[in-house]
Amino acid sequence: MSGSGPAPAAPRLDVYPLTGRTGFRAAGEVSLSTRDVWERALERAVRGGGDVYHLELSAVTFVDVAGAGALADAARSLGGRGRLVLDRPPRSLPRVLELLWPGLPGIEVSSS
Repeated sequence: MSGSGPAPAAPRLDVYPLTGRTGFRAAGEVSLSTRDVWERALERAVRGGGDVYHLELSAVTFVDVAGAGALADAARSLGGRGRLVLDRPPRSLPRVLELLWPGLPGIEVSSS
């Protein structure tokens, strides 16, 4: 007999537009298997041309380093013409950003 139960479900990342403000809500995890969804959502965010783009991340359970790097790249691509506001991100994400991309302009962390 091989295995003791069903195979674990593949990680998911669901992204939905916010109502009432510019941005998206993400739920799930950002990892190798979901990175394309994350990167497409970030690309739409920076192409939007607004001054502030909200990323509601309270339902995101994990962001790997490559996902944090994609976020840093998106912030850098704004070139000072806007900012990404991370609403309630996973606790580790701001720490990883500060450790690997200290003082990165274009990202604001909000806990409200």
